[in-house]
Amino acid sequence: MYLKIDHIGIAVRSLEAALKVYCQGFGLRTDHVEEVADQKARVATLPVGETRLELLEAMEEDSPVGKFIARRGEGLHHICFRVENLEEELKKLKAAGVRLIDEMPRPGARDCLVAFIHPSSTGGVLVELSQSNSTK
Repeated sequence: MYLKIDHIGIAVRSLEAALKVYCQGFGLRTDHVEEVADQKARVATLPVGETRLELLEAMEEDSPVGKFIARRGEGLHHICFRVENLEEELKKLKAAGVRLIDEMPRPGARDCLVAFIHPSSTGGVLVELSQSNSTK
């Protein structure tokens, strides 16, 4: 079951510069910053109502976010849906012929399990599914 839009990911060259705009300009606040080592990214989240913006800064050029910025520049990176049971949703999507990047959940930011759906199956949009570790 899809519960809500969890967050919208935005790739940025500089987390510091982006936070200045979103915090000082828009008046948002940062509620969490962390490094996601296996993705070689620094992540900051900013609550907006029941969802969050997730700002993503590459720690290395060869990281997924680094490659994205090199190809497309800064901007919308992905949309994330919160799900109750990530493994079950991945099985359903695969059975429906949806192209998956991750066939099994893996650790993500904010102590969640995550998996990505290939943009070729979703109208060119990278989609992330996220399950809170507290709902396993």
